[in-house]
Amino acid sequence: MPHGTLEVVLVSAKGLEDTDFLNSMDPYVQFTCRTQDQKSNVASGQGTTPEWNETFIFNVSEGTTELKAKIFDKDVGTEDDHVGEATLPLEPVFLEGEIPPSAYNVVKDGEFKGEIWIALSFKPSENRSRGFEEESYGGWKNSEASY
Repeated sequence: MPHGTLEVVLVSAKGLEDTDFLNSMDPYVQFTCRTQDQKSNVASGQGTTPEWNETFIFNVSEGTTELKAKIFDKDVGTEDDHVGEATLPLEPVFLEGEIPPSAYNVVKDGEFKGEIWIALSFKPSENRSRGFEEESYGGWKNSEASY
């Protein structure tokens, strides 16, 4: 399984369902990669076609298979509206190392609610031991005992 660093570039979204009836939406994205959560800046007043161009870094460990991107509309005085979410499989970026900005479907209650554009890159950890490395704590050759 891959171990390393996943770089996520949140580019933009388009065709999102408008959850604000009087004003333009103020969308933001919450990313979840296993137990790690990170939140984007709020794209104030950008409505259904926000642009972020933000980068996030996640540590990838055993069992990491997907990245979730949940989109919300920031509201003042009430709970933020859930716009939809996208699930990004990570196996392609583990194999390729880099996925250019690509569209992922935003879904809410099983219905298509627009798309989110995200680029991914993966850097494997250095110095991951593949089996046994040479032991450095002595042995019979370094023994001081005389026989």
